[in-house]
Amino acid sequence: MVTDIDDIALHRLRKDGQRLTTGRQLILRTLQEADGPVTIPMILQRQPTLAQSSVYRNLAVLEHAGLVSKISMGDEHAHYELGEEITHHHHHHTVCTSCGKVRDVTLSAAAERSLDKALHEAAAGAGFELQRHRLDLLGRCAECVAAG
Repeated sequence: MVTDIDDIALHRLRKDGQRLTTGRQLILRTLQEADGPVTIPMILQRQPTLAQSSVYRNLAVLEHAGLVSKISMGDEHAHYELGEEITHHHHHHTVCTSCGKVRDVTLSAAAERSLDKALHEAAAGAGFELQRHRLDLLGRCAECVAAG
């Protein structure tokens, strides 16, 4: 089954001198079907035919090609998701500092415009050309708060 993401991946990987292998397609499909950012163990659970070392290598290639975004929070497992340029879904994340859960958060269009304007002004004041932004909200999820 060829999808739009396969076409985008094929083009981006060719630009990087890489190929769209079956393993890379499986990883992209897993990220596309996930309900939020996932860890490598979660990818391996959903795609047991893939070798862990292969997933690490392929995620690095996919990230370099701009197909995948990595959300890294300290020593915990990094989380991965499709790049926003592919999904055309601009969002941010809540990251639980207790259990490590990462969830997507989408702001209203008005809030996103306001945040974008403030960040562009801050970047310009520092002589920095802002291309895009990502916001991670750090705290504790409802489950961890309820647990004490």
